[in-house]
Amino acid sequence: MFNPFFKNHGPLMISEIIQSLNLNMDITYQDKEIHDIKDLLSSTENDITFFHSKKYKDVAKKTKASLCITTNALKAELPDNCLALVVENVLVSTSTITTLFYPGSINDNFDETVSSINDTNFKDKVSFGKNVLIGNNVSIGSNCRIGHNTIIEKNVSIGDNCSIGSNNIIRNALIKNNVRVLDNCIIGKHGFGFFPNNNKNLRYPHIGLVVIEDNCEIGCGATIDRGSMSNTVIGKNVYLDNQIHIAHNVKIGENTIIAGQVGIAGSSIIGSNVKIGGQAGISGHLKIGNNVEIGGGSGVIKDIPDDTKVMGYPAKNIREFLRDN
Repeated sequence: MFNPFFKNHGPLMISEIIQSLNLNMDITYQDKEIHDIKDLLSSTENDITFFHSKKYKDVAKKTKASLCITTNALKAELPDNCLALVVENVLVSTSTITTLFYPGSINDNFDETVSSINDTNFKDKVSFGKNVLIGNNVSIGSNCRIGHNTIIEKNVSIGDNCSIGSNNIIRNALIKNNVRVLDNCIIGKHGFGFFPNNNKNLRYPHIGLVVIEDNCEIGCGATIDRGSMSNTVIGKNVYLDNQIHIAHNVKIGENTIIAGQVGIAGSSIIGSNVKIGGQAGISGHLKIGNNVEIGGGSGVIKDIPDDTKVMGYPAKNIREFLRDN
């Protein structure tokens, strides 16, 4: 995962990690350094990862990480190069270690670094409306427009020929060229990741970004959450209608069109050339293939293969749906 914004406070010794997880393990190389925490797929030799569901066992078998936070039931799926750190709750433990590496990744308070665009170097470079605020570590390309009352918070890169509408809040985002973000959007805030607790729910760190590729349009009132352990990605030439929610870690392939009020839950992957009708809902951790069409109002709760048309709840092949209805 490419992330130019969140500062990594590693490396950490294996002994520090074991101590933070309250584990009692006798490991001969406890002084070895671990450089980062990443997902199973992107981890390298000096990283720690996590494995919490059998759904990812095929990926787990190929991980290159040195350490993996997991359960006793799943540890056998890991390769020999990866030492299992067996815990009771994988996601809570992963949150603990992620916070050690990235202590600033939990809070999403308002950005105190912002100032009026009139007081920045962008005042002569960008066409902008009233009450526009810009935070630290922001870059904006040529021929861009920003509407009234929009806040470009810290850690944002905007490419050339982009139009950012009014009343938007954007942070922790890489927006490529020729992108249009219409009014009242929230992009790059943390997603709905927390652990229920009787006294106080615990927030999960989000160290990913939102990446919006070239030639996209984001409709009014859209919310796109940044990734937790990987980036949320909107592929090239994707068009999102109004009032859409894209949750953390979602990947949307190029040339996909999504109608209004659609919700896509976390970590689902949407293929290329997909069409999704209004008010459809897609559950988390699913894979929707290429050239798929999902009818309006459908509820998708399982993977959909390429070149398929589905409708209804639970969503099924459209011929079967029409026959039954």
